[in-house]
Amino acid sequence: MQKIVLASASPRRKQLLEWAAQEFDVIVSHCPEEAPGKLSPHETAIYIARQKALAVLEKVKENIPVLAADTIVVCKGRILGKPKDREEAIHFLELLSGTNHTVITGVVIRYGKKEISFADETIVSFHALSRDQIQFYVEHYKPYDKAGAYAIQEWIGVIGIKAIQGDFYNVMGLPVSRVMQALSSL
Repeated sequence: MQKIVLASASPRRKQLLEWAAQEFDVIVSHCPEEAPGKLSPHETAIYIARQKALAVLEKVKENIPVLAADTIVVCKGRILGKPKDREEAIHFLELLSGTNHTVITGVVIRYGKKEISFADETIVSFHALSRDQIQFYVEHYKPYDKAGAYAIQEWIGVIGIKAIQGDFYNVMGLPVSRVMQALSSL
């Protein structure tokens, strides 16, 4: 496998690529995670991932693939990004409690002028969560860097998730199997 650049500060994406035995360097994009309002959730995730990839591509000196991703949570037609504070994290988790929601990760791989882009979707179902459980999670895990204010691999995922349909790793932030297939097609 060819070495790549991961355009992400996410420790979860880094861990997933390590598990896949993919050799990579990390260059953080530092670009805003915003998209034009008229885009669908899938288009939004891809748009933000593309902006991250392009920002990092400018910093890469060699001809090497750049992988960027962005994960969003969609609940009741609303995109839940990263919560800005404790109150918003609690609010997001109250919205997710006892319902299904969709986790969408947009992926963009840039290699020279070639681009591979896609969005992967996983449906997650939460048990009803008590206010005490939500507050415990926010206080102890501080999920401010996570779309939808939660991480499936943490305590809330263990006690709160009823079912998932789709790629578990997509919910962690990167549909690794699909990414590895895309990289091999380069």
